[in-house]
Amino acid sequence: MPRDATETRSRLIAEAERLFANQGIWRVRVQDIVTAAGQRNSSALSYHFGSRQGVLDAILRDHGEPIDQERGQVWTEEGDDGTPALIEALIRPLTRRLSTSSGRCYLRIVAQLSAEFARWDLDPTHVPANLNAILRLLRDRALANDKAQRDERVLAMIQLMTASLAERARRIEAGDPLDTDENVYAANLVDMLTGIIEAPARAALIATPVR
Repeated sequence: MPRDATETRSRLIAEAERLFANQGIWRVRVQDIVTAAGQRNSSALSYHFGSRQGVLDAILRDHGEPIDQERGQVWTEEGDDGTPALIEALIRPLTRRLSTSSGRCYLRIVAQLSAEFARWDLDPTHVPANLNAILRLLRDRALANDKAQRDERVLAMIQLMTASLAERARRIEAGDPLDTDENVYAANLVDMLTGIIEAPARAALIATPVR
């Protein structure tokens, strides 16, 4: 790809990240991205990405692939398949993204895709390998009475994780004071997510027949 084309792609990605994070994925128009990137040709985004969904997919891929590689490294370093170690491998590459503006935008974008989270097990080809493997192990360890309840716990864990990271990213971007440093925040998040997976099951005690 020529240098000018590479620079154009990078500007489009950067502005799409910023706009998606700040205004919301579904409120941003293609023309908004093109204008913010300083492109006079309105077809610039279509040329590089095909559509707004195409640029969103590129953002998720550009961040998601290195994150999953880091996740595998952390998992190997932990050398443990216990719930806290698995969750540490899950979140540590994400908390590192809080240190850059681009990473913070990514975290805020991911949280907006919560409607898709329940689909992680339906099409594994769209879920990075280490993420998929960790989520499956966590589901197996969930202290629930059946697969449906274990799936609910994994989904709740993902929702809390992404919402918490997105809110911390927002506060950093806004210059709001933080109550804890990064290490304390990450450790507390691991504890909270572990609680979702390992809390004793009570649903069987209070369940009533579905009519």
